[in-house]
Amino acid sequence: MQQIEQAMRNWVSQVIVKYNFCPFARQEVENHSVYYHISATHSHEDAVLELLSQCSELDNNPERETTLVVFAEGFKDFAEFLDLVDLANALLVAQGFEGTYQIANFHPDYVFADSDDNDPANYTNRAPYPALHLIREASMAEALAEYDDPESIPDNNIRLARRKGEAFWQHLLKQCHPSD
Repeated sequence: MQQIEQAMRNWVSQVIVKYNFCPFARQEVENHSVYYHISATHSHEDAVLELLSQCSELDNNPERETTLVVFAEGFKDFAEFLDLVDLANALLVAQGFEGTYQIANFHPDYVFADSDDNDPANYTNRAPYPALHLIREASMAEALAEYDDPESIPDNNIRLARRKGEAFWQHLLKQCHPSD
């Protein structure tokens, strides 16, 4: 589990922060306010229960700005993972967390709906392991209000990903895994 957490920490620092995919991540990494919850679950039901538990943990730990729920073994199939994302979003609403938290999602085989499998733009959402990212909505709204042209973030990320190319991102993701 420690190697999985390290791979995700490496990915956050070496991809998300270094290439500015999320312009708000650097501060949270530097403040040590990102929490990594490594899950061994394989079932949708257990996964959403863990996610809801992590929402409560965020409620009880204001020093944690955000949580990455990382699935060590489960949800390797991207379609199955997307089913989890849908269920997780529905449960967030049903359990009263809508407006408090939102979910971003990452997967090793992430493919945007309007994209080809080999489009480098997919690497903006590819990570070493499947993960659901719980984000505090109030903090996100505050950060976006202070950011010039937040609507440009996705387009800038796509341009950068395509300019660097698929081989670059594949190599970088492989480097995120700690040596055995």
